[in-house]
Amino acid sequence: MARLFGTDGVRGVAGTELTAQTCFNIGRAAAMVLTASCTEKPRILIGKDTRISGDMLQAALTAGFCAAGAVTIPVGIIPTPALALLTREYKADAAAMISASHNPMEYNGIKFFNKDGYKLDDALEDRIEAIVRGAVHSMDLPSGAAVGTVEPISTAVDDYVSYILTTIDTRLDGIKVAVDCANGSASFTAPQALKKLGVDLTVIHNEPNGTNINAACGSTHMEDIQRLTVECGADIGFAFDGDADRLLAVDENGNLVNGDQIMAICGNYLKNAGKLKNDTIVATIMSNLGFFQMADRQGIRVPKTKVGDRYVLEKMLEEGDVLGGEQSGHVIFLEHNTTGDGLITALQLLSVMRHTGKKLSELASVMTILPQVIVNVPVQNERKYDYIDDAEIMETIRRTERLFEDSGRVLIRPSGTEAMVRIMIEGQDMELMQQKADEIAAVMKRNLE
Repeated sequence: MARLFGTDGVRGVAGTELTAQTCFNIGRAAAMVLTASCTEKPRILIGKDTRISGDMLQAALTAGFCAAGAVTIPVGIIPTPALALLTREYKADAAAMISASHNPMEYNGIKFFNKDGYKLDDALEDRIEAIVRGAVHSMDLPSGAAVGTVEPISTAVDDYVSYILTTIDTRLDGIKVAVDCANGSASFTAPQALKKLGVDLTVIHNEPNGTNINAACGSTHMEDIQRLTVECGADIGFAFDGDADRLLAVDENGNLVNGDQIMAICGNYLKNAGKLKNDTIVATIMSNLGFFQMADRQGIRVPKTKVGDRYVLEKMLEEGDVLGGEQSGHVIFLEHNTTGDGLITALQLLSVMRHTGKKLSELASVMTILPQVIVNVPVQNERKYDYIDDAEIMETIRRTERLFEDSGRVLIRPSGTEAMVRIMIEGQDMELMQQKADEIAAVMKRNLE
């Protein structure tokens, strides 16, 4: 049976794979595990993005929390990083975010945070999953006056934005900014914060209707923000994903500036200011080879983790680092928040532009992105790791690795949230890279049907 929790919480098609019953069971189990040490009735925050299924899943999750005796505190539509922050600010015992991040509208998911605003480690998720899988009936559940209640908070967005304004030390008056809110949570926070800091703002995809989140917009569809940035003469463009925990940028010429480049820009600025602790940026195995080459030139150490911002965070906490993230735009500024925060990332980038007086294109030139080919191979969830035991697939992979060992690299990674295996090849010859990635994909498709 496939693991319930993936790279970033529980995720699936709402109503079929992720049902109300499943959410109730998860909520009840999570409340038991995350609030086991509470001496008083525990308090759990719950937020959601703009998906139409959010109401259904919030109701089910709330019922599960209350069934376990917790006070559930709905905060409404809010970015995932805002919920992480407010868990600490409101002194809650845990929090749950209902979101499928950058995935299409029909998907939804649940991400949990502990009382300190950190995503759960594998051990805690395993304890929750064990209860969901069949141990709930053996647990003592409250009744009578001990059952949970619901106590909404209406100030969450304003409280988050107020905090965000304190994360940089400069006004941003006169900077022209274009923003794509992905018809998601950022629609309620990013324009408000940027206007308060004085930017000249143009906004698109900020009219969520429950079904248009991430639909041909946001950080997974950069075409609109690239075009808009050039057309309106903006100095920089930003694209959020559905729950605003990731951000990609666009320079004044319409060129993409990804998470690796953002980390390179901010990391070098912090290093020059003596604020990059341990002269370290934590990245994942998926970061571009050009990022690691930049780090070598600049004297920056880069520990590599497996994919997932929570693994980046674990390494940062272990070593006391302040900056880390992923090529996809999850960037963690640990002095400001405990998870990837798209709005904080945007403000940090704008702050570097303001303090250096440089255009984003000039700042981004600190690293050169090596060409990269990624091929996604659809595979049933329960078979995503079977390629490791297939002799023909592994020989094809090893043969390709030998071909690129002196001029690039090959990375095979089962997706943590989707039913697919990702094949990535970096190098200089795009035609050869595509040919070899397709060759591996063809063998996988044939042998893993």
